[in-house]
Amino acid sequence: MTDRNVDPVLVEIVEGTLASVEMEVETAIARTARSPMIRDAHDFRAGIHDARLRKLTGRSYSALVQPIVRDFPIGTMRPGDVFFHNDVYLSEGGIGHLPDLCVTVPVFHGGDVVAFVQAFGHHDDIGGAVPGSMPSHARSAFEEGLMVPPIKLWDQGVPNRAALTIMTRNSRMPDSLAGDLDAECSACLMGARRLGELFDRYGREAVEACFDAIIDKTTETFRRELLAKIPEGVHIWEDYAEHDGVDEPRLHTQRITLTVDHAADTPLTIDFTGTSPQAKGPINHAGDYADGVFLKKWLAPILRNLADTPERMAELDVNEGVVPLIRMVFPEKGTLLTPIFPAPTNARTFVILRLLGVLAGVLAKATGGRMPADQETIRYTGVYGESDDGPYLMREVLGGGSGGRWYADGEDTIHVVPDSRNIPVEFAEARWPFRVERLGLAVDSGGPGEFRGGLGYDKHIRMLRDASFMSIADRSILSCWGVNGGRAGRPFQVTVDGVEMEGLVDDFPVRAGQVIRIRTTGGGGWGSPYDRPAERVAADVRDGKVSPEGAREDYGVVLSVSHEAGAVDEVVMDVEATERLRERLRETRPAAFFDRGPGYPKLSGGLPHAEVDTV
Repeated sequence: MTDRNVDPVLVEIVEGTLASVEMEVETAIARTARSPMIRDAHDFRAGIHDARLRKLTGRSYSALVQPIVRDFPIGTMRPGDVFFHNDVYLSEGGIGHLPDLCVTVPVFHGGDVVAFVQAFGHHDDIGGAVPGSMPSHARSAFEEGLMVPPIKLWDQGVPNRAALTIMTRNSRMPDSLAGDLDAECSACLMGARRLGELFDRYGREAVEACFDAIIDKTTETFRRELLAKIPEGVHIWEDYAEHDGVDEPRLHTQRITLTVDHAADTPLTIDFTGTSPQAKGPINHAGDYADGVFLKKWLAPILRNLADTPERMAELDVNEGVVPLIRMVFPEKGTLLTPIFPAPTNARTFVILRLLGVLAGVLAKATGGRMPADQETIRYTGVYGESDDGPYLMREVLGGGSGGRWYADGEDTIHVVPDSRNIPVEFAEARWPFRVERLGLAVDSGGPGEFRGGLGYDKHIRMLRDASFMSIADRSILSCWGVNGGRAGRPFQVTVDGVEMEGLVDDFPVRAGQVIRIRTTGGGGWGSPYDRPAERVAADVRDGKVSPEGAREDYGVVLSVSHEAGAVDEVVMDVEATERLRERLRETRPAAFFDRGPGYPKLSGGLPHAEVDTV
């Protein structure tokens, strides 16, 4: 426990310094990296850990220091050392797929290691069967790219040129890879100097006491404010990935049995027993390492939805303090969460993102719906080919709508990675041989509900040269589920000149002049759509978020709409017709607490909902 004599003012100073250093490291990477994925899309993050390998910062998730210390004991580390790894199976669960490259720098004070600064991000290409190192039909990790176990990339300030040469030689984008790694190493070394100054200023004993206080505060806050709201008992729910790139689409189950015992030292037990066997294709996630410590910190942000207010939720960081509150039980080796090397993992987002929803779903059952509906806010789409400047790869991580909440609509086009963004149109058109003809919200994509699901993107790309299209996307059959009477959102969809693509595509040929249309997922709705005030539905139609047809069919609101210059000009509601229609529609109450949309019966053999969907 925390030393009660620790200076609370100093704790605030140390906590603020940690956040400032983390932000400075990320800013330095963003300003000096070369690849669009790192520099523009911001698909990377930094983290600060103490000498006990505990994550101190909570603005974003990060990888782990455990694999570095496992292979390079702390006593052997020297100032100027930089460690590197991307090997999924030797990362202790901290790395999900090979394009995520991780650098770790020890912080020194008085000759001893006192902390670590780490950065990892999704890089353009690290080799493998297809550009981008994410072959959607891979059957083995050896098809996915270059695997690097923990190595010393810099030795006391001297870069390991041989290792860098090997890595860049294996990449289709060697200049971007070299530039990104240089940016990340330099930024982490800078962050290590900043933290060293903190120890020099206040002394090791005082700063480490503050570290303990920061972590203990998180433990007690989560226990007192959040976990206390979950009724004791056993709660079960499951959700599914729909395809793995090899087998025909089917339900790949991820199940959580949540046991809550407030009197126990570890009040939450998350048991993944019942999760499907590992897939042939690349949707597996190696999560059963280091007692599941990465997954504990990955899943814990869902608990923040139990906060009293949205404002309080935003104040709660997730650091190592959540780890003592959660015990994880993994099934035997050979499941989606416990794959056996060399099972492929490049599309592991299908599992770890779904697990966020499974935990939200089981908590919704336990709390009477006091959790958001489902969201699926990450998928990779892109094109590659030849331009005047040589080979190119454009890969973008487009977000989708978040789920409706018990107090508000979902957010439109968000992304699970903090501070990430889509690639600016102006940058894309100047760099690559295509034209973006539309980038807007996908009308009617959000799940209908008293609180509507957020909308996804609708993006149209016209190719100016022949190219190949690629996609790593789930929720193209199954929708983001609605809860407590809310309806499912619309699934992901890609068409090329009207021809619908599968969610997992490596190399579909696209000819010059053809249009790729990408519509990302809408979040699920919360509560009955017939309880949404009709005036708000009319406002959604005016704002272009719901069509007049959607207003009538999904919400029971009858409107007459006039248009001018292609835009909605005036919306008039027929009050009496709306009341009659809603009265009739309310009689068709959903049979289950969750609505999975029309895709679920297609994969379940005609079942309207899963057995676990009722409360």
